[in-house]
Order: sequence, then C-alpha cells, then structure tokens
Amino acid sequence: MAEEAALSIAPTSGGAGARAEKEGETRQFLTFSVAQAEYGVDIMKVMEIRGWSETTRIPNSPDYMRGVINLRGLVIPIFDLRTRFGQGPTEVHEKNVVIVIAVGKRMLGILVDAVSDILTVESSEIKDAPDTSDTGIDERYVRGLISVKEKMVVILDADHLFDSETLKEAEKITH
Repeated sequence: MAEEAALSIAPTSGGAGARAEKEGETRQFLTFSVAQAEYGVDIMKVMEIRGWSETTRIPNSPDYMRGVINLRGLVIPIFDLRTRFGQGPTEVHEKNVVIVIAVGKRMLGILVDAVSDILTVESSEIKDAPDTSDTGIDERYVRGLISVKEKMVVILDADHLFDSETLKEAEKITH
C-alpha cells in the first residue's frame, strides 16, 4: 500500500488558520480516531489524506516522530499522535491514515487510526475544553469539544499541537 491514492481536501472559504468568531457562523472539522477517542482538526488546515506507507526513520528524532515521507518532492515529517499523547506508539497496519496538515509555513503528517467524518457545526456548538491533566494531552493542544450524538469530539489546535521547538527540529531534519 506504499502508493495508495490520496484524497485532497480543497478548502472552500477563509484562509488557513481563519477563526470564525461570529455567532451562527459555521465551522468544518475533519474528525478521526486515535486509541478509541475522537478528535478533529479545522478542515482549513487539512491538505491531504493518505493511506499509511512506511516512513524513513531519522536518527535522534523525537519518539513521536515516525520518520519522513516524500510527498511529490516535499519531505514531510510524520508524527504519531498516539505517542504524542503519551499512549505509546501506534502499531501500524494498512488501515492507518496519515492526515497532511499545514502548521505555520510547514506541512506535516499526523498518523491516526482512521478518518471518521467531516463535521459542520455552528461556532456556538464548540464548548470550552475541560481540564485535560488526567488525559495526558496538553491543554494547549485542545481548542474545544463538540458533542456529536453519543460521543464527544476533541477539537485539536493544530498550530499548538507541535510547538516551535518541534517545528524547528522538523525543519532541520527535512531541509
């Protein structure tokens, strides 16, 4: 499955990182699962969704960085969200997915268990995040929560998920 077809996401409005603050304005999030939990990222950050393919491991990189892939001539670092959240490394298989997102001026991939859906919600439906100290997820990573049917979706803040030191390290490795 090394060259599985990729799904490109074409944003329809706003700019990367644009925030809807007006009451009644809608937002879209790509949702996915990691270790039986549902997460989402702003669809405006999503560049592509790809099937899992092996990465090239870079010596002395952080444990949550699986390695790098070549994506149409760009070297993209791939980060394992399960490891990033302190839940151990993902045991990858052909059903895992890499979501390529834009963070600042960088593109990077996040390894997830599966993509779930695209949610369209009003800004008012996004609830403040509770204390996350007992989950192992840094509260800076969490933008809010959305209640969908019987489950909660944790909305991640892609710009804070990878701090400036992590991005600098990825920049050194990939350039």
